[in-house]
Formats: sequence, structure tokens, C-alpha cells
Amino acid sequence: MTPGTRSAVLGRRGGVDPNVAEQLGFTVHDVVRDLRRDVAAATLPLPIDSAEEAEASRMRLLAQLDEHLLPRLAELSSPAVVVLAGSTGAGKSTLFNSLLREEVSEAGVLRPTTREPVVGVHPRDVDTLTSGPVTELARLVKHEGVPRGTALMDAPDLDSFLLENRSTAHQLLEAADLWLFVTTAARYGDALPWQALDRAKERGASVAMVLNRVPKENLATVRADLNSRMKERGMKDVPLFIVPDVGPHEGLLEPKLVEPIQRWLGLMAGPERSRTIILRTLKGALGALPDWVMGLVAAVEEQGTTAFDLRNAIDSVVPDEQLAARTAVLSGAAGEGTVAARFAELASTKHISRVTVRDGIARTTKRAGKNREAALAGLREEVEATAARALVASGVRTEESLRAVLAGPGAPPAGETILPDSTDRAAERLAWGQAQATEWSRLADDLVARMDGSATEGTEPDAPARAVGARKAFGDAGLATLLLATALGNDDSARLVDRVLGEAASEAIEELQGEIADKVALAVAEEARSVQSALDVPALADDAAAPLRVRLAELRRLT
Repeated sequence: MTPGTRSAVLGRRGGVDPNVAEQLGFTVHDVVRDLRRDVAAATLPLPIDSAEEAEASRMRLLAQLDEHLLPRLAELSSPAVVVLAGSTGAGKSTLFNSLLREEVSEAGVLRPTTREPVVGVHPRDVDTLTSGPVTELARLVKHEGVPRGTALMDAPDLDSFLLENRSTAHQLLEAADLWLFVTTAARYGDALPWQALDRAKERGASVAMVLNRVPKENLATVRADLNSRMKERGMKDVPLFIVPDVGPHEGLLEPKLVEPIQRWLGLMAGPERSRTIILRTLKGALGALPDWVMGLVAAVEEQGTTAFDLRNAIDSVVPDEQLAARTAVLSGAAGEGTVAARFAELASTKHISRVTVRDGIARTTKRAGKNREAALAGLREEVEATAARALVASGVRTEESLRAVLAGPGAPPAGETILPDSTDRAAERLAWGQAQATEWSRLADDLVARMDGSATEGTEPDAPARAVGARKAFGDAGLATLLLATALGNDDSARLVDRVLGEAASEAIEELQGEIADKVALAVAEEARSVQSALDVPALADDAAAPLRVRLAELRRLT
């Protein structure tokens, strides 16, 4: 029987029906392995209220899968790991040594007492102890006092002053098949013991409890109170051992004080009996998995719902901003200001408007046309810069609107967190706007190049000749510049173009106006995209929770 198929021994009662597992074509180990992969892949990128708690739960689930379930499912013949855990000063190490009747684990008055985890294993069980957190984190001690089929571990304090000790203690708890939780009569009411017990219950672990240092005169009262607390938490069947207070002492406890615990450990002696503990904890852990996974599914789907709301908020801004951007650029306002000033300067200093037109056709020398073309290069720069500013302004206005709906009053959760860095976005917006303005400018060159002097259907009879005259009067680049300025709404260039081209220019100007209107609308869409890109990740897709739901269905078939 391979490690993957050993899961069949889990049986029917509260565990796995091997016949069902075989019919479905997978084993418990396969399902848990696939679950681990999908839990590791699940992310919660939006910092909504529930995300931090859900992420902590996800990490605990991963720890349980990595440190207990997968190693244990892969090798069921390894000894049952019994971990003595508890808070600082609970007497774990003294109890551990007393159970083995030898000073094996350091104990004393200094805190934290247990600096190094120690795991005791019967010499004949050493070869069957599976590699994992237990063997990697603890010092291995071969000892005849450890019952066969078990590994007895003294873990660091759960509330150690040292973070490393606390982390190791929690890792070892995750790897354990049974928790032997040690607390004292003075501290059993603290939050820590109950947090640990709740955690054990959450993951379905088998638990026993040792109440240490109980004054004889308070024994009955303390036992009754503790039993009542355990019953309230659904732990009435948890074994409870009482160790009386013997006052200040060094060394081992008297054998009769730990005899009930030794007898209980002895009941698990032997591979078959310890297997019962292992399987009980595995069944509990597997039975607890659906609730854990369902919680993670809910968290992933809540992320998706939040992303949906954010996308809708973003989309709500786009239509109005696109309409405003188109309206602004088609109003002709962009053709005034600096473009008009530049044209007026060229008209007065370079006389670009002094073109003789006879019978509707521009008459000029080739040299004069070259001069006008060179002079209009400055206007071309201003036109492109103005177009770029219009594109950038559309993006800036959209950014402000997006910030209002995502970070202002009534904004959806996590809205502000998906807004890009303003400085970085400004640089991207400027580069994009300049590139788009240059592209729009080149369209005018293409339109002029099409005015090749040949007649086309629907054109005026003199249109070809007028086009030839206009290209000669201003050069191809100069004529394209005048068309661009006119498309932006400059009246001076419009009058000049009308003189030299008449109705023949209408189609070109309309195409340029339509193109710049489309580009400012695109600038709005680009701004929305820059925000929405933060939501375009697999973790926020509509089906992000689908792999986990598949695993959940498999778990429910098996448990």
C-alpha cells in the first residue's frame, strides 16, 4: 500500500469510506495535497475589514496541512506525536522528565525555561519516526520510558518572551497528533489556555489536559470549576489529570503523582493502539477542514464582490467624462489661446496668409511655398502641444472624478487603495498624451498625401486643382498644420484653408475632429484602465473561488 492510499484505513465512522474513495478515483492524501495547493494560491489582495482575519485563518490552515495532515497522511506508521504544551512556568519540563523518570529536558526557575524542544522516542520506534517539524525542530532522545508507538515532546512556552520560541511551539502543536495541555491552578482561567484549546477544537485535534500544582484544599473546587468551563466549550470528554501542589522543589515529581498520566500514555502503547490516536485526530482534522475551506471561500468571494462594486464605481465615471471631454475638444476652445497667438505671429512676421488665389486656386512659387512650410513648423509644434494638453486634461479630470467616487464620502471599501500613485500616473499620462498627439498629427499628413490631384466621385470639379495649388502654396507639412489648427477650432487657419481649398477641406477636417474627439474619450478610458488594472488579477476574477469549491466538494464526499 503506497503512502497515498494509506488513507483507506481511516474507516467509515466520521472519516473516509475507502470504497467511496476508490470509486471517486482519488485518495484522502490526493485531496488534501490538492487542497494545500489551492489554499496556497488563494490571495486576498483588497484590504477590506475581513481580509486580515481571513488571511490569518488561511495561514493557520496552511500550517495545519503542511505540519500535520500531509506528513501524517503520507506515513501513518510513524509514532503518535504527543506534545506537552502550555504557558510559561506551567511545569511542562518537570512533568516531561517525571514521566520518563530522568532529567532529559531542562527545567528551572529561569523564564523562558524550555529553550530547546525535546522529543522522546522509544529506541525501537526511532526508524519509523517520519521527517517533518518534529524531527527538524526538536532534539531527539531515545528513551525506554516512552511508550511504544508514541513520541513524547516537551515544547517551548506558548507565551515565551522569545518570538522564535512561540513560533516553534505553535509549529509543533500543528504537527502533533495529541495535545497534552499543561496549566496550573493559578492560571487555568487565563485567556491563553482557552485560546489554545479553542484552536485544538478548531482543527479537530485530540486533547488531554493537565492541571498542575493544585493546592489540596482547593482541589475539589478547582476541578469542578474547570470541568464546568470545559463542558461549556464542548470539551466534556477531554481527559483531565490533576497534579497536586508539592511546594518548592527540584528534580522529578514523585512517581505516584504522575502515575495516572503514565497509565493513560500506556494505554496508547503499541503501533495499533497509537494508530487509534492518530486516526482520531486525522478524522477530527479532516472533519474540520470543510468549515475552514468554506470560510476561505467566503473571504475570496467577498473580495470578488468588493472588486465588482469597485469596477461599477469606476465604470460610472467614464460616460460623463467622455462626453465632457468630447464636448470640450469639439467646442473649438483648444484652437484659441496659444494656437491663435502663434498663428497671428506668423501672419504678421512670415506673412503666411498672403497667398494669391485666382479662380479658387492658390497661385504661388515653389520657393514661397517652401518658406511658408518652414514657418508653419512652429505652429505645428504648438498645435501638437495643445492637443497633448487636451488629452492630459481629460485624464486629469477623470482622475479627480475617480478619486471622488473611490476615496470620497460613500466610497466602496478599499477604493482608495486601488488608485495609482499620482506622480507615477502623471508621468505616464503625459507620455501617453504626447504620443497620441503625435499620432493625430500624422493623420493630417496622410490626409494631405491623399490630395493627389485626381478627381473622385462626389468632389467639386475644381477640387483636384485646388488641392494641388494648396499643397504648392504651403507644402504638404504646412497644409497639414493648417488642417490641424482648423480641426482644433482656430478661426484664422479655418479662413485660410477655406480660401485655398473650399469644400474640399471639409472631409479632412471632420476626420481630424472625429479622431481627436475619439482620442480624448480614449484618454478617459485609459485613466479608468489605470485604476481598474489593480482589479485585473486572478484573485478577483468571478471564478476565483472555483478551485476551492471543488476541493470543498471533494472533502464533503470524504468526510
